[in-house]
Amino acid sequence: MKTRLLTSLGIAITLVLMFVLKIYVSSYFFDAFFLIVSIFASYEFANILTRCGKYNFPLLIVLFPAISTIISILGIYFEIGFGYTIILNIACALIMLLVLFFISLIFKRKTLFEMKIRQVQSSVALFSIKKAFHTFLGFIYPSFLFLLLIFINHFDQIQIDSIINYNNTLSVFIIIFAFLIPILTDSFAMLTGMAFGGKKLAPKISPNKTISGSIGGLIWCILLSVCVYLILGSIDYFFAVISNFAIWKFIIIIALGSVIAQIGDLFESALKRKAGIKDSGKILPGHGGMLDRIDSYIFVAPYLLLAFCFVLI
Repeated sequence: MKTRLLTSLGIAITLVLMFVLKIYVSSYFFDAFFLIVSIFASYEFANILTRCGKYNFPLLIVLFPAISTIISILGIYFEIGFGYTIILNIACALIMLLVLFFISLIFKRKTLFEMKIRQVQSSVALFSIKKAFHTFLGFIYPSFLFLLLIFINHFDQIQIDSIINYNNTLSVFIIIFAFLIPILTDSFAMLTGMAFGGKKLAPKISPNKTISGSIGGLIWCILLSVCVYLILGSIDYFFAVISNFAIWKFIIIIALGSVIAQIGDLFESALKRKAGIKDSGKILPGHGGMLDRIDSYIFVAPYLLLAFCFVLI
């Protein structure tokens, strides 16, 4: 427990530092932070795929976050537009999928040797397309989805008058709740579940999660997020955002975000159960792997990006 608390403290200090650097220095510090987290999570996911018999190119899965980050930052810097930049990311992943397939076919002897070691009975073409596709899955989950936080980090740079008027505070506001939603949901789901117990939410996937815990996590996430919303409303820095963002819209976004965060958690639990492991890694003492810590954010990131685009644009 002591180790877990110390790790949590280290994570909290790191996040505070990132917010200070974003507000007073540059938003690119958060981009670098997201990239580093994504690289470690991608490495763990590549291992999970392998343990599940989904053979892949782990090195490329680990390298893709850097490629995706470069494309995203360049797209934002040159004002290509979020939509086109996201399409470029997906196009890059699809091109790499095709290249990996043809590489496996070209180096047929090496592919046959791998198939022999892994005792895979199939054609070279079928093995190659499966291996390339599994690698593509590693591009999308976790790196591409998680790195959509980069677009949230630069949300103020959307060339829309209503966004520009927020004077670079909107992205800080969204990122605060991008972190708070999973943290509050997960923490209070655990505490409520321990207090009330009851029927299991998904016993075959995550035996410790209960329905009462899920509901408690949702309710407390909404209540505490509203408290933070009201506190931020009393700070001049966030006045423009809060005054133009109705609380009922905020509550809807938070509620759906809490549900999605829990889905993300269950999804990663299902992956680990299929792989026969308890934690995705050991990089965070007391917490497990990086993927264990960001599983909710992987789904929350694209949701918040779409939600705030829909509400504000």
